[in-house]
Amino acid sequence: MNNYKLIPAVLVTALLATGCSFIPTLDKPELPVSGQYPIATAETATPAADIPWQEFYTDPRLQQIIGMTLENNRDLRMAVLNIEQARAQYDIQRSQLYPEVGVSAMGQRGRSQLTGQYGNTYSVGLGIASWEIDFWGRVRSLKEQALAQYLATEEGRKAAQISLIAAVANTWMGLQADEELLEISRRTLQTREESIKLAKLRFDAGAASELDFRQAQTLTEAARATLAQQTRQRDLDINALTLLVGQPLPQDLLVSLKGKKLTDLPALNNVPPGLPSDLLLRRPDIRQAEQQMVAANASIGAARALFFPNISLTASAGFANSELSNLFESGSKYFSIGPSLYLPIFNAGRNQANLEVAEVSKKMAAAQYEKTIQTAFREVSDALVSRRSLVDQLNAQQAQVDAVSAQFKLSDLRYRNGVSSYLDLLDAQRTLFTAEQAVVQTRLALLQNQVNLYKVLGGGWSPQDDQAVAEAANSESAAKDAKTQPN
Repeated sequence: MNNYKLIPAVLVTALLATGCSFIPTLDKPELPVSGQYPIATAETATPAADIPWQEFYTDPRLQQIIGMTLENNRDLRMAVLNIEQARAQYDIQRSQLYPEVGVSAMGQRGRSQLTGQYGNTYSVGLGIASWEIDFWGRVRSLKEQALAQYLATEEGRKAAQISLIAAVANTWMGLQADEELLEISRRTLQTREESIKLAKLRFDAGAASELDFRQAQTLTEAARATLAQQTRQRDLDINALTLLVGQPLPQDLLVSLKGKKLTDLPALNNVPPGLPSDLLLRRPDIRQAEQQMVAANASIGAARALFFPNISLTASAGFANSELSNLFESGSKYFSIGPSLYLPIFNAGRNQANLEVAEVSKKMAAAQYEKTIQTAFREVSDALVSRRSLVDQLNAQQAQVDAVSAQFKLSDLRYRNGVSSYLDLLDAQRTLFTAEQAVVQTRLALLQNQVNLYKVLGGGWSPQDDQAVAEAANSESAAKDAKTQPN
């Protein structure tokens, strides 16, 4: 047989021989939570995670802002680049399964030990560097580990997007609440300024004491301070939303919030909670923890394989001659192949320590997987419990505002007619202002609870978003590369 035909045969034989694997069977932990949430829910045909964010957030302005966020948010862009890095790491690890073939050329001059004369040697050919034949599955275990880490990174990006969209929605609703609170503060300040004028007139006329005037002045300045505080909070929320979006917000969107209330926002769609078992399939962070557990399990296979002989192969074929002009003659052909075996006998317990590290890492990953499930269960339970109580709280506070508003009108009328003291009017003003603010804050909490429930159920990601975010990240990288190119 021609020696050159041995190389493919040897390679094929080596590849067929690599069928052993020491990766242990991965048994997923049992569901470490109850099979039902504290508030009974039923299985649903359309899980929340299957509802695109474009259908859940019905406000066109919010949809526009979320679209801008997916294109420009830097944290999300980093998550996409982490995926590309993990994919490249997987490709690197997978390439170790195959031999590296390269071209070699050499020119050498030396003295022969037989003849004592100096001579030249020239060679050129193809060669395989030391290639580990994966009899025991070490390289394949590392490949499986890299694949699981890559998949975990993908799930991490989805989880990052879900959290980001929820943060944008909550901040947008917070801005609308800021505008409503500002309007309440402006109206209250105007009312108190009118009251202080009336108190000053009555004081000058001797119909009221200086105490009434000073109390009116105190409430007026308190309302002015509250207005300044809420103005600052509105500006801070705009800055926070700008950072989330990744670019300045269009002014027309901010202007559209002025003079509006939370009740003017388009309603959010209801989401079905489903059962706790749905979270295992729908929450990206749980799937991420699962893939990290798979990666840790695969590392055990690689650690176990280190206890067995390392078999590697070196081969080369080409032309060699003492005369450069005759290098490619038929008589100059050469071929060599050299398998080698290395069995560790003593390494101060390093292999055993590597195995112990891998096994402990698997236990840690399993514990983290269970903790992630428990955290998801708690987040959904909190959202469901809060939703029920927030509805009752909002109804009660709205009824309180209606009652206090009527009380304030009666107190104002009685004070103007000299029937009741100014203290009754001031008390009604304080109570009304506090009650109106509480209604806005509770309504905001109820809306944000809907957003958080959608988020913790895995909603906020859709397959088409991956391509849009990836294109945005790639276009940004391409633009930067173009700027760095020399003219």
